[in-house]
Amino acid sequence: MLIGIVGKPNVGKSTFFKALTMMPVEIANRPFVTIDANRGTGYVRVEDIGPEFGVVSTPRLGFIKGKWRFVPVDLMDVAGLVPGAHQGRGLGNKFLDDLRQADALIMVVDVSGSTDEEGNFIGQGRYNVVNDVKWLEQELDWWFYNILEKNVPKAIRGARVNKKPLDEAILSVVSGLNIKKSHIEKALSILGIENNDYDIGPEEIKALAHELRLVSKPILIAANRIDIDLDIAKENLEKLRKEFPDKIIVPTSGYAELILKELDKEGKISYIPGEKEIEIKTKLSEKEKKAIEFIEEKIFQEFGSTGVQLALDKVVFDLLRYIPVFPGGVNKLTDKEGRVLPDCFLLPEGSTVLDFAQKIHSDMADKFIKAIDVRTKKIIGKDYILKPRDVIQIIFGK
Repeated sequence: MLIGIVGKPNVGKSTFFKALTMMPVEIANRPFVTIDANRGTGYVRVEDIGPEFGVVSTPRLGFIKGKWRFVPVDLMDVAGLVPGAHQGRGLGNKFLDDLRQADALIMVVDVSGSTDEEGNFIGQGRYNVVNDVKWLEQELDWWFYNILEKNVPKAIRGARVNKKPLDEAILSVVSGLNIKKSHIEKALSILGIENNDYDIGPEEIKALAHELRLVSKPILIAANRIDIDLDIAKENLEKLRKEFPDKIIVPTSGYAELILKELDKEGKISYIPGEKEIEIKTKLSEKEKKAIEFIEEKIFQEFGSTGVQLALDKVVFDLLRYIPVFPGGVNKLTDKEGRVLPDCFLLPEGSTVLDFAQKIHSDMADKFIKAIDVRTKKIIGKDYILKPRDVIQIIFGK
């Protein structure tokens, strides 16, 4: 799973990315700070199952903090997008090419309305943030259309001659966009196009590009920079929610989250990402004290959290609808290195036990015998549909 962080220049994308990954990236108040895509690891929250079994989990990857297990996911922060990117404006072609393998996108917008569509500072509240979402989605649609328009007609002609299903023909030329057959099936169904309907013209291809983009690159909006002006942020949040009622929109402050993460890392405070409790552990400077007071009294009181962790959690669990599943044994919850409940896997909703076995190791799937629900001790078959936070033991042949 790869989550892309996108948006126009100078909206706080790199700060947002650093707040999630704690990777050293350049941050500055100017357009096009990011040229090459930054890759890193963020962590989604899963309620730890260790206490249920009377043990303390020791993850192989990720970490435990409070009641949460933080499970790694891949993130990518790409160069800023400007109108006309699909025609090569700005760093458009590079930006779009970087996004090919993304499963979902977090679109970071400047909810303070301080930057124009090119990312230039124009003053707080002077830009309509709704426009950013509209033109950015249009750029993504054009990107998809340009790829489909060049390749799909030829593939369809071949499918007609060879009596090949339409979805398979389309898949053969768009798999580089991380588009799956299920995405194509869904898009064709929405458009009412049958699998043997080869009479597809430019308008149908344009509509197909739009639907494929929606299903293969779903978007969450991170309404960032709520810390700049709370009143303007709330006003613009309402505009976004009114204009895009079907989208998940999360108010965020990458800047506040980064401050808290850095102070926690230095041991000055104790902070669990996504929560609003802060424990002061040592003497803070006046600047640090004021920052904590502002975050607690303004951001936490108004929004409940900085929103950064919530945005990532919602992308994975609400937008992509992945579920966490744990491998374990009925009689043993440790691996050969002694780690307790070492792994947590994220799988698409609707995954089966056999899918889970394949995720762990192909041998487990190839030589699958049975599985056991560790909580209930019941034997389950390969077609059992997994539930969130299941703990499963796989029995397979040698």
